[in-house]
Amino acid sequence: MSSSTKETEDRTGADAPGAGVAASAEYRPLSRIPFLAHLGALWRDLGPGRSELVLDQQPHHSNSLDMAHGGVVMTLLDVAMARAGSTLADASRGERSTLITIEMKTSFMAPAIGRIRAEGRVLKRTASMAFCEADLFDCHGHLSARATGTFKYLKERKTT
Repeated sequence: MSSSTKETEDRTGADAPGAGVAASAEYRPLSRIPFLAHLGALWRDLGPGRSELVLDQQPHHSNSLDMAHGGVVMTLLDVAMARAGSTLADASRGERSTLITIEMKTSFMAPAIGRIRAEGRVLKRTASMAFCEADLFDCHGHLSARATGTFKYLKERKTT
């Protein structure tokens, strides 16, 4: 077992923040994120430190080559990682379940066509950050793109 796998398992065990989050078998709309609602992306929680998004590619998601536009691909990867990180948010420390992207790197490997799916996972959780990765698969299950990203947990605003 690699050290990064061990670290993820350590953070996603029964006593990890967000461990009480039950994985959802159903895909749900991302209605709190207007851009994702507009795209028609759906997500589901795969348990602590993991998430999945799907999108049925439509003509308005495509580039001039009839494949998913790079911006659509990057959006799905970004949100899959952020949603994975949100499952580990610790409300007892005042953390919101919304994370902001600090940095992101994406490698495109093959065209993304048809129903595309992004799987996000947390590699390491620190006191204020989540280090994540995500893979995007095309309708045949072939790897189309991979991203890594760093995300910051936001704190609840104190009301005065």
